[in-house]
Order: sequence, then structure tokens, then C-alpha cells
Amino acid sequence: MSNNTVVQDPIEETDHDEVTQDQLEEKNHSFPKLRSYDSLDLESAKVPGHHDRGAQDLEWSMILNLAFQSIGIIYGDIGTSPLYVYASTFPSGINHSDDILGVLSLIFYTITLIPLIKYVFIVLRANDNGEGGTFALYSLICRYARVSLIPSQQAEDSHVSNFKLQLPSNRLKRASRLKSKLENSNFAKNFLLIITMLGTSMVIGDGVLTPCISVLSAVGGIREAKSTLSEETIVWTSIAILICLFMVQRFGTDKVGYTFAPIICVWFTFIGGIGVYNFFKFDPTVVKAINPLYIIDYFRRNKKEAWVSLGGVVLATTGTEALFADVGHFTVRSVQISMCSVTYPALVLAYTGQASFLRKHENLVAGTFFKSIPGPVYWPMFVVAVAAAIIASQAMISGTFSIIQQSLSLGCFPRVKVVHTSTKYEGQVYIPEVNYLLMLACVGVTAGFKTTQRIGNAYGIAVVFVMTLTSSLLVLIMIMIWKTNMLFVIAYVLIIGSVELLYLSSVLYKFDQGGYLPLAFAAVLMAVMYIWNNVYRKKYYYELDHKISSEKLKEITVNTNFSRIPGLAMFYSELVHGIPPIFKHYLANVSALHSVLVFVSIKSLPISKVPIEERFLFRRLEPREFHMFHCVVRYGYTDVHNERDTFEKTLLERLKEYIEEDSWLTQRLASNRAAAEKDTELEDGFVNKEIEHENMEQDGEGEQQEAVQKETELVDKAWQAGVVHLVGENEVIAGKGASTGKKILIDYAYNFIKKNLRQTDKVFEIPHKRLLKVGMTYEL
Repeated sequence: MSNNTVVQDPIEETDHDEVTQDQLEEKNHSFPKLRSYDSLDLESAKVPGHHDRGAQDLEWSMILNLAFQSIGIIYGDIGTSPLYVYASTFPSGINHSDDILGVLSLIFYTITLIPLIKYVFIVLRANDNGEGGTFALYSLICRYARVSLIPSQQAEDSHVSNFKLQLPSNRLKRASRLKSKLENSNFAKNFLLIITMLGTSMVIGDGVLTPCISVLSAVGGIREAKSTLSEETIVWTSIAILICLFMVQRFGTDKVGYTFAPIICVWFTFIGGIGVYNFFKFDPTVVKAINPLYIIDYFRRNKKEAWVSLGGVVLATTGTEALFADVGHFTVRSVQISMCSVTYPALVLAYTGQASFLRKHENLVAGTFFKSIPGPVYWPMFVVAVAAAIIASQAMISGTFSIIQQSLSLGCFPRVKVVHTSTKYEGQVYIPEVNYLLMLACVGVTAGFKTTQRIGNAYGIAVVFVMTLTSSLLVLIMIMIWKTNMLFVIAYVLIIGSVELLYLSSVLYKFDQGGYLPLAFAAVLMAVMYIWNNVYRKKYYYELDHKISSEKLKEITVNTNFSRIPGLAMFYSELVHGIPPIFKHYLANVSALHSVLVFVSIKSLPISKVPIEERFLFRRLEPREFHMFHCVVRYGYTDVHNERDTFEKTLLERLKEYIEEDSWLTQRLASNRAAAEKDTELEDGFVNKEIEHENMEQDGEGEQQEAVQKETELVDKAWQAGVVHLVGENEVIAGKGASTGKKILIDYAYNFIKKNLRQTDKVFEIPHKRLLKVGMTYEL
């Protein structure tokens, strides 16, 4: 007997006789432990086993293969930052020769602290079962504390997580206090969700700005060879390249990664090699910039100008958030290998070489990158730079797809189509609608801003905002989940946190010089996400308040005159805690039920993956002779939803297994109860109780097997007669007496978004020939 389904018994928990583990093991069924039995409200029992899906046991060949791919996907953005960092840091020219050393020191310690130490060695550890990004941090917190505002929570879902027993300690007490405060504060729950949405919106805004600034910077390098080219020509050339970039996204990260990785490897070789050449040719003494005193001297000399210039220095870390958001496309180890062995050394050499060049050519700071290239390799370097700039955009585009998929699964983003582009590597996705909107936004920004300086001002705000929000969530994880020593937490906040806040204050200074753009993007996206999530929760709680209880279901089925028709019906609903009110509406109008009816709740858990053996949770609904079941189908936010035919067959197999286990357990409980009653009537020494019990069990097993066979045959006949998919399409309107704000939120904003996006049947890929929609209006 497979152990893939969860058995539940319709008998109430308080009347159960105790069934010991030894008794269960007498049966040939594989039954590792006695499940708990719950009411219809709890809906499902505990899941067998625990799985540590955070660890990925991959062969080194695959890890190195993914590390190679990650070079082409993740590091294009941070790798092309040498194109514009010095020009953005010194927009008005260099005032003092040692200012170059101060900025080089700032760049060195910034990329060491933030991309390397913070993200590669700390933040990547905070992945949620292999997935990264702002929503992954939020979902990780939700798994360890009841702070989620997503309404479809069940106690049983915690058994899919990776909890470990810990001994009492001061760190555990501190974590418990923080957890308790978060769980008891509605403000904290809403605040966590809002900053998660803000971080997600900023990453999407980053995905718009990255292609613009990278491609414009690279294409603008042609002016070094042909100064007669106009700004309009460069802008329209950049737009053409951007359109081509978004057109190839549909081929998927896997194919794109193999294509891009060799080019980025050549890019890193070039910038590292040219950096070494310039270092030895112009001024090897810039190596003394490793002394952080040059940073202090830089601020003493320039004061406010030095603080404002930090907005240019922070561009050296652009694309760092993509490193975390894209980790789901690869693995933590592969990202760490590629960063430490290729990206970080190449960037340090590139910035050091440019600083050496500027020490001898201070007046050429506006075009530092291309002017520092030796003449014989200029054109090859220009071609590679344009290619690398195109690839730089890939990191944030892939990251945008990943985090939108996460927010979609957690009920925080309107329905869009998610295409899984790789059968070999999990987590590689493409979202057509988002890709199209990103392309339009990139074209608009490039055509409107025209120069990298204005885009850079906007870019800095998006970059630093996301980093700061990531740090805020990370501190919660360090205290509550990792239970890190407070000295390390304080050190993190004082060193990395203070550096990020300093950079944030600098980039906000340029708000009116283009910095408003990412905040405007974030405001629009947050409005869409808030509207969708808010009404989604209101609708769910309405269904929860008006759900059909087990007693009400019995009453409806017994008192309603309806006919039974052959076939298996799947009634879809988002409600996991009962039968949705729309079923009563359907029965009142149709007056017919299929021979087997399964209420299917497609549910997304705030974890990345749910193993197939933990996916289907069944419960039998009374009365028993009506053959009605409730099935909760659980997915993680990176799980691929099964193809419809495969899903139907899998559900059918799990249903038959459930029927067998459920029938056996019901019979065993009844047998034990009857045996206990018989024992009271027998006198010791006159009758062999063991033989009596054995005879009763054999009789019961025979009846049980016959009942199981009949019911499984009925299910098979229903399957052969045909499967019908019933989908509840709920229209929502503001209730009578609702405020003006609520009417605008529900009647106009939410319904406008819903009507212009995918419907339920398209999201779940339900075949139209076997689809029946049932409509009902909810007054919220």
C-alpha cells in the first residue's frame, strides 16, 4: 500500500478507541504512524515525514555547470557597472588627485561588504528552500511565526516545513519573545507585508532601469570612435537592442544562460586584463587605497559633495539583489563559486585599473571606461561591452520573473501566466505579460531620459531601497529563526546597516533629478498588489463565514431532490476550510450530482516546494453513500502545476488509495470497539479471547475489502464516464452601506484588474470542452 495519501475518519475524535502502533503494524499496509482526526474545519491531517528541501544534493559537475550558467544570468548587471561608476561619481570632474584613491577605497569596501559578505555569505543562507528574493524572506518568516495575512492557512501546513527541536537557551527565549510580539500585533503583520511588497516593487523597477542604463552606456561608447553620432541615434539604437533582448526571453533562462555565459566570461577577462594593464602602466601606487583612511580624507576635503557622490559609488553594487532573487534558477553553492572565483576578482581589477588611468588623466573622467582601453583592443572591447550590457539586463529580468511568480502564488499579485522553461532545472520561469510590460517601460524610460546620468539617479534609489529592506527582513530572520548571537546581529546592523542607510540618504538627495522614477514605479505596483491582496482576503473570509458545514451539507443532500448522473466532477474552490457557498447555489439551480464529486482546493503554501507525497490531502464528506470528497492540493510557489491529464490521473490514484486506507482504518476502529464490548461479556478461562478477536477481524476484513472494491469500481466507472470541471466564478461588489473608499477599491479598481487578466480556467489550464462555470455574486 502506498503512503501517498492522508487518511481521515468521519468519526469524531473524542469517541475514538486507542489504536496502538503495534496493532497498526499487524496490517500489511504501510502505515508509519496514526494520523490525527479532525473536524471538517481543519480539513486535513498531518503529513507523513519531514523533508529537508533546503539542501540540494547535486553532483559537483552539475554545480559547476550551474556556476557557469550563473555567470551569464546573474552577473551581467554588476559586471557592467564599471561602464558608468566613475563618471557618475564625478559628474563635475575631479577636484583633487587623492579623491580618486578615496573613491577607489569606497568602491572596494562597498563591493566587499555588500555583494560579497552580505549577499554571498549571509543573505543566500536565508533562501526559502532554494528560492531567493524579498518574498522568499517573507515566506520564511511566515513559516516560523503566524504573521501571514494570507487566509488559507492550516495547522497541518507547518509539517511541510523544516523545524528542529532546540534546547532552551537565551537565544531561544529572545526568538520566542520576538515571535510572540509579531504574532500579537496586526500592525507588525501589515507592516511586514507592505515592506515585502515595496521590496518586490523596487526589484521590478530595478528590472526596468537596468536594461536602460546598461545598454545606453555601452552603445554611447561608440562616440569615442565616431564623435559625429547624435544622441538620438544612440538612443534609438539602444531601444532596438532592448526590444530584441525582450524578444528572446521566451526561450528560457537555460538556453539564454548557455548563450550569454561565454560572452560574460570574455567580458570579465577583458576588464580584468585591461585593469591589470592600466595598473602597471599608469600608477601602481593606487593599491594603497586599501587603507580606509583615504575615505575619511575624501570626506574631509569634499564634505557635502563627497556625500552626494555616494550615489555614484553605490552603482558599483547594481544587480546585487538579482544575485539573491535569481538563486532559485541555480543553487547557493554555484552562485558562491562563480562570485568568488570570477566576478569579484575581475571587478576589483577593473576599478583599480581605471583609478590608475585617472591618476594620469583626471580630465577624462566622463568617459573613463572607453578612454582607458588600449587602442588595439578598442573595437573588440566595444563589441563585447555592447553584448555584455545586453546580458546585464538579463539578471534583473530573470529576477523579476522569479519574484512575481512568488508573489502570485502567495495571493499578492494578479493572475498571470507562468511558463516553466526548463525541465532540467527547477525555478526557471518566463511570464509573457510581465515581459511585454517591462519592454514597454524600458523603451519609454530610454526614450524619455536619454542620458545615463539621469537614469543613474533613479537607478541608485531602486538599488539601495531593496538592499535596505532586505537587511531589515534579514535581521528578523537572524534573531527569530537562526537565533544568531546578538553580538553578530549588532555588528551586522552597525557595519552593513549603517553603510546602506548612508547610501540611501545620498541617493534620496537626487529625488528631483530622476530619483522619483523608481518610487513612482513602486507606487503603481504596490497599489495593484495591495488592491488585489486586500480584496482577495476579503473574498476568502466571506466564503469562510458563509461556508457549508458538515451538518448543513448532510441536510442539503438529504432534503434536496436531485438526480445522480454518471461521471466524476471536480468542483474548484479557493476555500480550504470547508465547502464554498457557491455549491448550494449550484445545487439549487442544477438539481443533479455526478456519481463521484471531489471538491478541489488548489492551495499555495509560502514555501518553495511541496513533495508529491505531501501534495494531496483528502477527506470524506457525509453522507458516505453520496461519494463526496474534499481534496486540498498543495503547491509551493516554485512547483510546476501538473498538466491537466496528469493531474486528473494522479488525483484519481490518490483518491483510490485514500478510500482503501480510510475504509480499513474505519473497520479497524469499529472492530476494536466491538472487541472491547465483547470482552466485557466473556469470563476469563472459559473462552480464548485472542481466537475470538482474530475471527472478528477476519470477518471485518472480508467485509471491508468488499466495500473498498465496490467503491473503487464506482470511482473507475465515474472516471470512464467522463471528468467534468466545475469552476466557481465569483463576482464581488461592495455591500450595501459600504464607504466610498471601499466601493472604489472593490467595484472599480479590483474588478478592472480582474477583467483584464487571466481567469481561473486559464490559470489552471482546464480544457474548455469539459468546463462548466458557476457564477455567484458576493457582497463584501
